[in-house]
Amino acid sequence: MTFDNSETVIIPVEPTSMQVIVDIGAATHPGCVRPNNEDSYLVLRASRSFETLLTNLRPGEIPHWAAERAYGFAVADGMGGCAAGEIASHLALRAVVEHVLYTADWILRDPDAHRDTIAERINDRFAAASISISKQATQNPQWSGMGTTMTMAVSSGNRLFLGHVGDSRAYLFRGDQLQVLTRDHSFAQMLADAGEISKEDVAVHHMRNVLLRHLGGDSANADIRHQPLESGDQLLLCTDGLTDMVPEALVSKILKSGSIAQTTCDQLVAAALEAGGKDNITVVLAKYSWKS
Repeated sequence: MTFDNSETVIIPVEPTSMQVIVDIGAATHPGCVRPNNEDSYLVLRASRSFETLLTNLRPGEIPHWAAERAYGFAVADGMGGCAAGEIASHLALRAVVEHVLYTADWILRDPDAHRDTIAERINDRFAAASISISKQATQNPQWSGMGTTMTMAVSSGNRLFLGHVGDSRAYLFRGDQLQVLTRDHSFAQMLADAGEISKEDVAVHHMRNVLLRHLGGDSANADIRHQPLESGDQLLLCTDGLTDMVPEALVSKILKSGSIAQTTCDQLVAAALEAGGKDNITVVLAKYSWKS
């Protein structure tokens, strides 16, 4: 009896998700007024892979190596006074990570085919975060009333999924144009939607920070959307410590500068501090490009 142990050359396969280069940066600062930082942020990279070590299959029948990659981003702006806001934002992100680990099956190989499942899973993660906050608030009366915003993004290849509760925002910068991808769940925004104030008045309205939805409260349903990405896109997630202090024109100018993602994040925070830094400031930036 003889065995063929000769080495087999197998053609590698690189899926779409591995053809995307993502330059990522993040920064947070308590600002110039508040004594503590109630903002939290999270950047994750998830992947699955396999490598063929030995086989007698013919070359090209299966890949020698294959992998897929996805990225996750989140920002959360806690509220509740004292340490409660900080605890709420931390609890929210911890609950997201726990849910990710609990649902470790990979459904991002074909985001279009699994679009509804991905959206449902994102909504489940918001629900888990809200329950975690409510449970801790019930068990610890000194944290009663705490809550947090959360804006979350998941990208795989050229597909982007967003979930959002509160007034922390997600922006897409494409072709020198800044587009807001989220809608604030604030009282001022509700007035604008009803036509009682103008869109321009929202940013300066005295009730712009009164939230109608937040995690840890009765209304925690997330707005969820998805869309394709293009090479050159920049995805910005940020808390209102940036958007209340820095006009969108200046945000666009900084994003357009062409700096690496971390430098851009530092510049955005610096701009908010220079404008007064009246709140905690958190930014997460992902710059997408396709391999040539």
